[in-house]
Amino acid sequence: MARSLYEWLWQHEFWLPPGITWEDMQESEDIHYPQPRDLLLSIPFALILVVIRCAFERAIALPLSTKLGVRDKQRPKAQANPVLETFYSMRCKNPEEGELISLSKQCDLPVRKVERWFRRRRNMDRPSLSKKFCEACWRFTFYIISFFTGLAVLYDKPWLWDHRECWTGYPQQPLQPSLFWYYMLELSFYWSLVFTLPFDVKRKDFKEQIVHHAATIFLISFSYCANYIRIGTLVMVIHDASDCFLEPTKIFNYMKWKKTCDSLFMIFSAVFLISRLVIYPYTVLYNTYYYSMEIFQPFFGYYFVNTLLIILQLLHVFWSCLIIHMVYKFILQGTMEKDMRSDTEESDKDEDRDKIREKENGTTYFSNVTSNGYIQRNGSEPPNSRAHLANGHVKER
Repeated sequence: MARSLYEWLWQHEFWLPPGITWEDMQESEDIHYPQPRDLLLSIPFALILVVIRCAFERAIALPLSTKLGVRDKQRPKAQANPVLETFYSMRCKNPEEGELISLSKQCDLPVRKVERWFRRRRNMDRPSLSKKFCEACWRFTFYIISFFTGLAVLYDKPWLWDHRECWTGYPQQPLQPSLFWYYMLELSFYWSLVFTLPFDVKRKDFKEQIVHHAATIFLISFSYCANYIRIGTLVMVIHDASDCFLEPTKIFNYMKWKKTCDSLFMIFSAVFLISRLVIYPYTVLYNTYYYSMEIFQPFFGYYFVNTLLIILQLLHVFWSCLIIHMVYKFILQGTMEKDMRSDTEESDKDEDRDKIREKENGTTYFSNVTSNGYIQRNGSEPPNSRAHLANGHVKER
């Protein structure tokens, strides 16, 4: 059964244009074509990248964060409470109002204290500022290396300047060693992101990130197997261009360099919107949808690769909406608001709000005590600026 599934999966009708079979893609001593088995190398390479990342964050990024003044915010810890801890671990991290009331009865605590316990407990699980700084440093380092590697590999390639060259001789386009290693570098990195996904900083677009990583891995893998190498290299270098500005923006934000962060964010926004909403649709989508039809007729691989490319474009639109909203706020307020994808400060604001409420209640109590003390000391009511006349009118004193 496994053999039948294997033979069905690798039918040339799925992967190659009409009239081309796998026999036409056989390698020789002088000509090498992409082989699906090569993709297995990306798994051990991804594990190596994970090891390199751990070493980089501990040996370079973490000491750098200390020297640059990145300090973790001291958040109050939740007191030990077995009942609440069990509910937090097994049931829900953000209980509803009815659940809060029930838990308050079980623990014999006010509802507000139970609510505060969950808020502080959630804070304990949130990533520290130094962790986010180290993650941003690692990604910035990789994106810089990857982007300039892509430029070095593609600068003398004809399809970088004439997009119709992506399809010249397709699919019998020999695989050059530089393109192979560029592909392995990118694919291994995205596999490493999947491996570290449970430990990385989680943001509000966590689900979109999963879709993005899955679509990227499928796209890179399929484009390699179907020898869409040339169009794949264009996709990768376009994506890395804006990411080179995103990560340093985060780094300067963690360092509290507000003006530098705002300036980099505006540069990132311009590069992202131009590369993802203008260059990508024309260079990639239009290229694969129309120019490829000058060489071959549509087949399954043609529809599949275009579907993956459109999924990426939809994600581009989603993130572009977030970026445009942040730019709009920046123009109105003169400062960049915090990352809309991050929810790390939500509970901190609630904690601060509670402190303010407690201070206000203390001020009210102090005012009442002072007023009552005046009555007890003087035996009369506090002075008033108004006096009622006999005819019912009010006279100002």
